[in-house]
Amino acid sequence: MYDEQQRPDHGPLAGFTVGVTAARRADELGALLQRRGAAVLHAPALRIVPLSDDSELLAATKQVIDQAPDVVVATTAIGFRGWVEAADGWGLGEDLLNRLRGVELLARGPKVKGAVRAAGLTEEWSPSSESMAEVLDRLLEEGVEGRRVAVQLHGEPLPGFVEALRAAGAEVLGIPVYRWLPPEDIGPVDRMLDATVSRGLDALTFTSAPAAASLLSRAEDRGLLPELLAALNHDVLPACVGPVTALPLQARGVDTVSPERFRLGPLVQLLCQELPARARSLPIAGHRVEIRGHAVLVDGELKPVPPAGMSLLRALSRRPGWVVPRSDLLRALPGAGKDEHAVETAMARLRTALGAPKLIQTVVKRGYRLALDPAADAKYSDT
Repeated sequence: MYDEQQRPDHGPLAGFTVGVTAARRADELGALLQRRGAAVLHAPALRIVPLSDDSELLAATKQVIDQAPDVVVATTAIGFRGWVEAADGWGLGEDLLNRLRGVELLARGPKVKGAVRAAGLTEEWSPSSESMAEVLDRLLEEGVEGRRVAVQLHGEPLPGFVEALRAAGAEVLGIPVYRWLPPEDIGPVDRMLDATVSRGLDALTFTSAPAAASLLSRAEDRGLLPELLAALNHDVLPACVGPVTALPLQARGVDTVSPERFRLGPLVQLLCQELPARARSLPIAGHRVEIRGHAVLVDGELKPVPPAGMSLLRALSRRPGWVVPRSDLLRALPGAGKDEHAVETAMARLRTALGAPKLIQTVVKRGYRLALDPAADAKYSDT
């Protein structure tokens, strides 16, 4: 019999495949996922315009230097550092810092405050919550009518922030640090889309709203948007680093999950909880069998299974204990054609991969069934 207390020697994400759409910090996210056992498919949905080549950022920097704003809002540490470094490269670094010393400088959170101080500047105020809503509340309470407010952007939309300031009478200048463009090689993105709609992924991660918007746009261009939305709503878990990142997906009716702390580590920990909880676990022939994305846990031991075998196992698990005809299993096999011998071949390989032949019973002239334990028959007989 299976041991409920058996400790697995694999990571919590073993047997799952996770897609990574990030351009920046993709290696870090991929390493965190792989360390916990996941297979990772990476396709950057964007590329970042190098700061030194960004004419829009150069123009905005000159505008700040030439016409001092009343308030500057620094939103991200890496964005603020990148802005100062780019200005240095253009020979404008000292001019920019001198200008920023004479304005009301607000930092969105502790990390941004650290970047501001590392540049030799002092912020006037910073919310401990890291919330742009709190920054907005402070500005509106102060009153912004007739004031010039420069906002350091970071490729992310700031929903309602700029609009609220303008509605209150402010002149708002966006500092476009790190602008996003579509990737030069669209091939990896297309492979990611194909893997998502074919359910070859168990989860798809997003660390920026532009990446989510870019993937949706590419799916629409290819005529795959309905299939992508269906996959994300039913089978592939869309995991976003925070609520702002989730906005393009939510606008299309996709429910997403996000960690309470908007960081990569908590995002990975969330996947470690969500994906195993979504896996089908069944008592079969005296064993505990957990069906994951591209592998199966048999009594806590990880068993990699070929794609055809996983297709058969999922078809059998939809009606555990019931006989599934060969014709139904043939339809479940990707690209199998009309020869039912393909089912027998794939079934033999599946049994070998599972290492426990009695898990799946052959019912002569009818098909196959999972050997559900007798005590569980009543529970699953009407499913």
